[in-house]
Amino acid sequence: MYNQLMIEKFYITTAIDYVNGAPHIGHAYEKIYTDILFRHFKKRAKETFFLTGTDEHGIKIQKTAKNMGITPKELCDINSAQFKDAWKLLDIEYSKFIRTTDEDHKKIVQDIFEKLLKQGDIYKHSYTGLYCSGCETFLNPKDLDENGNCPIHGKKPEEVSEENYFFKLTKYKDKIIEHIKNNPGFILPEFRANEVLNQLENIEDISVSRMKSSVEWGIEVKSDPSQVIYVWIDALSNYITALGYDVNGNHSENFKKFWPVNFHIIGKDILKFHSIYWIAILMALGVELPKEIYAHGWITIDQNKMSKSTGNVIAPKTVMEAYELQCPDSLRYFMATAAANGKDGNYSDIDFKEKVNADLANNMGNLLNRTLNMLVKYFDGEIKEEFIADNDLNKKAEDITTEVQKYFDKCDIASAANAIIGLVDEANKYVNDTAPWSLAKNEQMAECGKVLYNVLNLMVKIALLIEPYCPNIAKAMADQLKFDINIKYSEIQPNMVKSGKLISKEEIAPVFLRLDSDFATNKKTV
Repeated sequence: MYNQLMIEKFYITTAIDYVNGAPHIGHAYEKIYTDILFRHFKKRAKETFFLTGTDEHGIKIQKTAKNMGITPKELCDINSAQFKDAWKLLDIEYSKFIRTTDEDHKKIVQDIFEKLLKQGDIYKHSYTGLYCSGCETFLNPKDLDENGNCPIHGKKPEEVSEENYFFKLTKYKDKIIEHIKNNPGFILPEFRANEVLNQLENIEDISVSRMKSSVEWGIEVKSDPSQVIYVWIDALSNYITALGYDVNGNHSENFKKFWPVNFHIIGKDILKFHSIYWIAILMALGVELPKEIYAHGWITIDQNKMSKSTGNVIAPKTVMEAYELQCPDSLRYFMATAAANGKDGNYSDIDFKEKVNADLANNMGNLLNRTLNMLVKYFDGEIKEEFIADNDLNKKAEDITTEVQKYFDKCDIASAANAIIGLVDEANKYVNDTAPWSLAKNEQMAECGKVLYNVLNLMVKIALLIEPYCPNIAKAMADQLKFDINIKYSEIQPNMVKSGKLISKEEIAPVFLRLDSDFATNKKTV
């Protein structure tokens, strides 16, 4: 059954973060989300690629750098490094970190622009519109709130008159509608598809350049140096420039191997740009479309939207330091389960502590610890051959693995986590029902040994399933259960724990201590 989970290749991307500020827990949510998906599919795919990075052009960066007395590139270097440091802290296992100031990206973006210009998909046009510097985009009057403000930034956009280049988005409107309707899983969660279809009704051509006199910090249009290429072609193209796309078809091996992307993971606020603008650009280039675009919700803080003005913006490093966490597993797990599929979620200190203590310490960690201690107490840590036999828990593990795989195929990592913890609940119930301590007391040692084996064997499967969420905890479990945590799902056997000496008393240690434990800041704690 586990062989059926295997696929040939897997390519996943996050949105690239704008470097006008430092990373916060909202940025971290998306990166953790994507990393969990990536780690799961690493166990199913022969070859994998995970792309993240930073968006580094535009007027906001230009203005901020000027106010700080440094160049825009210096500001980008400083802030891009902060994002890299944050993802290292959270064990984000990306394959490549792209910056839109990378020279190879800039060259390919210029080539893309020229190709679209030459074939008539881009044209020059004088335009007067309402420009929001916060969004770095032109807004239609219908996009504004009742006070005439940008609904995201709460400020009135400024009226701007320029001669810019425009992309013929309307040319691809019908094709995009047809593709969305013919491919129900193209936009996930599926309830988001109707939002996009509604947005397509009144879609207009979009500006894809700015006059250099208005915005200096950007990639020059090769054939018209008075203009810089705007975000839609610059930032969105990172998904193919990172792989080595070539406008003349001389693509790199990475592009040939990994495109089309399996999942674009983005926030719900930029779904329009990815499911309409980006898709139209790919259609114009004649490039195969993404398989799925997944839009996650936002993370609030104590039920309030994060805002610099209210001072409730939290950095992932702040949470790590507050709890003196030696690894990010508890934060990763909580963030992954903080929101239902595609909905908004919430972070609070109380919820964080209660959730990870209940699931990771009291439930999963305690189950492994007490089972191993019974194995040492009753059998000196040895698995006897007579203990190994097929059992109902093996079938339950197969069923849950299939269920988890289906959730991951739809990017629903919260439901997948609930299914995994449900398997832990099954194991705890099995221990309580069979009462191995009573079997030992009644000298039914063979039966006691079988119960302990069945639980430990199931814990191997649980560790493999939870590893994408909690890589350090899973590794600690694997070390005690003596198996390789990096194996593929296709390598899972019914009976993973082998006969012989498994563990000694000295080797047993909690894989996760409660956050309120006196020992929870011990250096050995994960």
